[in-house]
Amino acid sequence: MSTALVTGPTSGIGEGFARRLASDGYNLVLVARDEERLERLAGELRACGVDVEVIVADLGDRAQLAEVEVRLRDPERPVDVLINNAGFSINQSFVGGDVEAEQSLIDVMVTPVMRLCSAAAPGMAERGSGAIINVSSVASFLPFSTYSAAKAWVTFFSQGLATALADTGVRVLALCPGFVRTEFHERANIEIDRSNDTWWLDVDVVVQEAMDDLRRGKVISIPGRAYRALVAGSHLLPRDVLRRAERLRRSRITGRR
Repeated sequence: MSTALVTGPTSGIGEGFARRLASDGYNLVLVARDEERLERLAGELRACGVDVEVIVADLGDRAQLAEVEVRLRDPERPVDVLINNAGFSINQSFVGGDVEAEQSLIDVMVTPVMRLCSAAAPGMAERGSGAIINVSSVASFLPFSTYSAAKAWVTFFSQGLATALADTGVRVLALCPGFVRTEFHERANIEIDRSNDTWWLDVDVVVQEAMDDLRRGKVISIPGRAYRALVAGSHLLPRDVLRRAERLRRSRITGRR
């Protein structure tokens, strides 16, 4: 039976992947820092008849991150699918904001993706099969914030990794969703209008599109027609127009211009 490792599986897209993979018969390795929620989810997924291993780790801590790297390199317990999903957002302006919060974002959303891919990819390539899904964001195509910059790194890194692993049997996908109905924005204290269904996607839809695009051999997956159109249009707009749009968005969130 194949094994998948999922980071950040206790809510949102990560939980969606964990539940989908369990239903598909994958044994799971779940990695998160919230032990209570992690164990609760593991118990639910074991009821699907799969083995679930739990690793309690804060991926922003290099020592704890190293424990996950060791697990991915273990040749006796190979991991066939890696889902790099862990991440968060912060609701602040970079200028005058808490730089340590910005650093924490980088430490969780960039460094672990690089190191966990480095740990998993050689074994997958040697076995001639495997899949890596790095959860990025549609924000990676837009010049907005540290969050956008971090996700841009994930998107471009994934494309480079896919090239490096070409012809090895290992597939790599950067998943770039827009707004998804999860607790993500509430946890970041970001108030946002959820009334327009055009822009809001369900977790199951995002996961399904990612799995479909992975099977098709795509390297970038952008769930939802509206978002695919947005990304296509963003390449045609001048950068200053996009920056003005971001200033307007920020003013609505913070009440400042």
